Amino acid sequence: MNRASGICRTVALLFVCTTGLAGQDSPAPQDVRPLVLTEAIPLEGIKGRFDHFGTSGRKLFVSALGNNTVEVIDVSARALAHTITGVPNPQGVIYAPEANKLFVGSSQGKLYIFDGTSFDLITTIDFQGDVDNLRYDAVNKRVYVGYGEDEKGAIGAVDAMTNKRTGEEYNLGAHPESFQVEAAGRNIYVNLPDLKQIAVINRDTHAIARWPLTLEHNFPMALDEADHRLFVGTHEPPRLAVFDTQSGHMIIALPSVQDADDLYYDAARRRIYMAGGEGFIYTFQQKDPDQYQLLVKIPSALGARTAGYFGKGKKGFDRFFLAVPARAGRGAEIWIYTVQD
Repeated sequence: MNRASGICRTVALLFVCTTGLAGQDSPAPQDVRPLVLTEAIPLEGIKGRFDHFGTSGRKLFVSALGNNTVEVIDVSARALAHTITGVPNPQGVIYAPEANKLFVGSSQGKLYIFDGTSFDLITTIDFQGDVDNLRYDAVNKRVYVGYGEDEKGAIGAVDAMTNKRTGEEYNLGAHPESFQVEAAGRNIYVNLPDLKQIAVINRDTHAIARWPLTLEHNFPMALDEADHRLFVGTHEPPRLAVFDTQSGHMIIALPSVQDADDLYYDAARRRIYMAGGEGFIYTFQQKDPDQYQLLVKIPSALGARTAGYFGKGKKGFDRFFLAVPARAGRGAEIWIYTVQD
């Protein structure tokens, strides 16, 4: 508790000293505080880097890739509740509430399926190549799986109720990084950094369109489905790129945080949160679907590029989570930020 309070005071001081920066020549207010660090959960003994977050609402799941574990955190108690072992290099993690199952991808090529209460292993599915990002389609109760290397890269699907692969398969010709599945539409948008492309999969026709990029290393992605906007984070140069999903045209590319691995769209506030390993969380405001502004750069920690944002919980709490790797003199932690209007 003392450690959490100390971190909060430190980051608060850093925040006050950080000037809000703006995009599109329009300065943001200097007192903007969209994210306020309020707590930190220690993860003693966890080594190496983190990868992806998932949630059941009450539980937070984070893949500790470098530690070969998945950490299960009780959000209400603000404490580590369980550690899942036996998954080498865990990456994507997703919870299917209808099935009460946790799905975990491994860079070693397998998808692991666990009971969502006991966290006992139910079964594994061999995809034979780097299972990375996962997404859940609640309507069809399917888990979409990004897997494979080079020309064998693809998106596959697993029935969350039966634990069986479906016949739905999309060959992409490169390893898929972050991807987004439309809830009301039929498209899946996929980052393919090795090909400098965004692939657009039509789930009805199985046709795949490809949008070429001038920016490189497109890894994180978020979707504003209502306004037909796709948000993509790139590393070379570090940018937040906004695309019109109806035309495939890039609307704008704003300077952003370096080494970004996670990107989230807050539909209620029309904001974009982007965490990067250089030690900042960039927060952008969507003025309208064609105009965006950098509100503020929020100091975090070097190497903290894995984040989770899932909107308001059932009790109305709105939190942003950041995985902070172990560093000299301090163990790994999950930092919890309160999201403010």
